[in-house]
Amino acid sequence: MGVVVNQSIKNVIITCFGFGIGAINTLFLFTNFMDEKHYGLVAYLISASNLIWPLLAFGVHNTLIKFFSSYTNVHQQNRFLTQMLILPFLIALILGLIGILFYTSILGFISNENQIVAPYVWTIFVLAFALSYFEVFFAWSKVKLKSVFGNVMKELFLRVFTSLLLLLVYFKVLTIDQFIYGLVIVYLLRTLLMKFYAFSLHRFTPRFSLPDNYVSVFKYTFLILIAGSVASLLIDLDKVMIKEFLPIENVAKYGICAYIASVIIIPSRAMHQITYPLTAKLINEKSFDQLRTLYKKSSLNLMVISGLLFVLILCNVKQLFEIIPDEYQLFIWVVVLIGVTKLFDNVLGNNNSILYNSDFYRIVLYIGIGMAILSFVLNLVCIRLYGVEGAAIATFSAVFCYNLAKLWIVKAKFKMHPFSKNTVLGLFLIVVFTFGFYYWDFQFHPIANIALKSMLIGGLYTAVLYTLKISPDINAIIKKIPRGA
Repeated sequence: MGVVVNQSIKNVIITCFGFGIGAINTLFLFTNFMDEKHYGLVAYLISASNLIWPLLAFGVHNTLIKFFSSYTNVHQQNRFLTQMLILPFLIALILGLIGILFYTSILGFISNENQIVAPYVWTIFVLAFALSYFEVFFAWSKVKLKSVFGNVMKELFLRVFTSLLLLLVYFKVLTIDQFIYGLVIVYLLRTLLMKFYAFSLHRFTPRFSLPDNYVSVFKYTFLILIAGSVASLLIDLDKVMIKEFLPIENVAKYGICAYIASVIIIPSRAMHQITYPLTAKLINEKSFDQLRTLYKKSSLNLMVISGLLFVLILCNVKQLFEIIPDEYQLFIWVVVLIGVTKLFDNVLGNNNSILYNSDFYRIVLYIGIGMAILSFVLNLVCIRLYGVEGAAIATFSAVFCYNLAKLWIVKAKFKMHPFSKNTVLGLFLIVVFTFGFYYWDFQFHPIANIALKSMLIGGLYTAVLYTLKISPDINAIIKKIPRGA
């Protein structure tokens, strides 16, 4: 677990900085430097591209992680990598031609009631193309167990340049049009830098012939494509569908609340960069005892860390919205439901890695398709009935069912689950702290209130966590702090 701990700590720090900059962008720069409609437009373009890029990537980023460690021959590795690089390009070429042929129809469908989207529809495809190849090259670095640089590019690079572009908008150096075009250039530049780094980790010579197990590779790639698309759809469908039924500025309002709740995924995003390829390696080597240990540890550690973030967010969100412009209202149930959804994702540990790297990913595919349909129907109904909060209800319901199904599959097929008595104790701790501090505030300025309340919650939570010995790994880290001071 040494490499996991080492790179996970670095990735946590990077991801925290990234989310911090993202929070500044989302809560303050966008809200003060851009009007609601244009903020909603940018949020919509990014969400729409997030729905499309898994289709362009064609599951290659997951396939690369699953199969690369199974090749011991350099020529086979090069054949495999060549195949992985060509596939997304071919898919992008096909979809691009379809887009050109039916551009007018696509334009009319996407723009409908929100004509502000029309001039920028083409950027959705370009952003998706950049995202797809970025994930491919990031996966390339992960299989070499080098995730830190990719995490910097994923979490920091884009957000820092977004901040710079927003500042240029504020000082009237850039127009809104130029901001959007600048954002597209930043996405493309990030992909190019990731490519150079990936190639530096592995001496690659193109081999235009298929690897010996190409049938298995193609079969897995096609199926994991759909599974990956389902996962992205469950994350971003709500924002895209809000635009279909409500004015586009509601995408921004929902996005702010959802982003605040999404901070809870910081620990899992950091840890999964390294546990994903390790899980693939353990499954390929059939080291199921080590896999079971990794499953339980990842679940427990992610739960208690993300649980603290959950408590901090819910107990401070009212004060946070006091310093955000008044036109962006707090939808508390969006924060609660999306927050619980993200917490549940963390409790799963490396569940997704186990399923996507096993022979049972087909089952996940079928269930995922059902969940995608359920999510679409729920969004269709709930947004019409409950507006912005209806999108959160739909997302929570669909993801909750999807996660329960994935837990059951791993339990049924691998005879393992991630839970222990400490899981129950950890969840109880989260509930007690949430209700204990939600209704209690200092009568200070909102920023001072947030700072003082967060320090109090963080200190008490850590002390109780340490005293009850809920997570041996976290206790071990805490014990080392005084020595390193």
